Amino acid sequence: MSNNTNSTNGHSDRDLGLWFLEQSRLGSARVPTDMDEDEEAPTELNTINSSGGFLVVSPDKLSAKYTNVNLHGHDVGVVQANKPAPVKRLVYYFEIYVKDAGTKGQIAIGFTSESFKMRRQPGWEANSCGYHGDDGLLYRGHGKGEAFGPTYTSGDRVGGGINYASQEFFFTKNGAVVGTVPKDMKGPLFPTIAVHSQNEEVHVNFGQQPFAFDLKEFEAQERMKQQRLIEKISLPTVSHGIVRSYLLHYGYEDTLNSFDLASKTTVPPVHIAQENGFDEQDVVFALNERKTLRQLIRNGEIDSALGKLREWYPQIVQDDKSATCFLLHCQKFIELVRVGALEEAVKYGRMELAKFFGLPVFEDLVQDCVALLAYERPQESSVGYLLEESQREVVADTVNAMILSTNPNLKDSQSCLHSYLERLLRQLTACCLERRLLSGDQGEAFHLHRVLNSCKKARC
Repeated sequence: MSNNTNSTNGHSDRDLGLWFLEQSRLGSARVPTDMDEDEEAPTELNTINSSGGFLVVSPDKLSAKYTNVNLHGHDVGVVQANKPAPVKRLVYYFEIYVKDAGTKGQIAIGFTSESFKMRRQPGWEANSCGYHGDDGLLYRGHGKGEAFGPTYTSGDRVGGGINYASQEFFFTKNGAVVGTVPKDMKGPLFPTIAVHSQNEEVHVNFGQQPFAFDLKEFEAQERMKQQRLIEKISLPTVSHGIVRSYLLHYGYEDTLNSFDLASKTTVPPVHIAQENGFDEQDVVFALNERKTLRQLIRNGEIDSALGKLREWYPQIVQDDKSATCFLLHCQKFIELVRVGALEEAVKYGRMELAKFFGLPVFEDLVQDCVALLAYERPQESSVGYLLEESQREVVADTVNAMILSTNPNLKDSQSCLHSYLERLLRQLTACCLERRLLSGDQGEAFHLHRVLNSCKKARC
């Protein structure tokens, strides 16, 4: 076994350990959800910004009724939502229920800008789009409509949405998509409804109640469209090498053997070093030992992992106050809590974790570990992240990187921290962010952690 104590190029052992310590600290901060990234979404009608003289909004601000007799095109009862449509998601959608179509059925649903003239139908003015019930036409920025869909009347449920992936508006009637149209409007867009003949009344649903339209299925189909487009892209054989390097990097030897076996009849042999400019030897180093240690840590057998490290790579654990040793001792403490051995956990904490008290770089994680003892159900507490499998993975990744750093022939220090696949994904993240920026920061965000977690869940 290697006993090389040299630092990696640009990363000392201390730097590597501290980097993974930060990854453990980030475990308490949840990955953003697939929803709206904390954006405010419309919840009611805006009674301030409306043509209030021509309609009455209900006390709950979810219904509007036209109470006048229309005389011309500038006495429309128009009201916007209280917030613009959120943009950091795949799709935004809302619905109306036509309680009464009134004398003429001149109801409209659509989207308008904040500066929209509030006495005009959506779609009759610039920066607005509307699907009208009396003629089934779609209006986009001028008074001339275009053939679009069926008319709608009393008892119908009509919806309007924005598909940020395709940059389109879409409208529905009674749960079915009527049609789509390119979204050629910039800036914040407000869900908008209009009524324009006596006794017309509509109720608005901003998601407080189930929609007639199956939004979840629509989103799933949209993601499938994107997936099919991706699958049509022809990848060179080099992609096989990048996946292989990922398995090598993290010591997934068994999965690697299965991957190689399955690839023999489908993928031509590729010499990674020649085709991609990187050296496979960097990640083949100590593969069997790294595999063994990862399995031990993932199984919660920390004493055995420490024993193997002291036998094979004593230089990694010789500093008992290093970040690597700290993470291993914390994990041992966590495993004791996991199985309910609380008295033993207290003794272990006094013996091994006490030495880290007072050291600022470790203080918050020590406190989180000790806090596990305060809860009857620690998994459900604010420090429950420590009991998740992802915490074991952080410790296993730390040990894996530290072993790779002992390779005397290591040329690229960054290879200890990230596999080539992860570096590619980071570049993909940067590209997705740039593309999203060019689209006005609209659409569903790409989260690298989700991709990496998906990779790890599927690897074995």
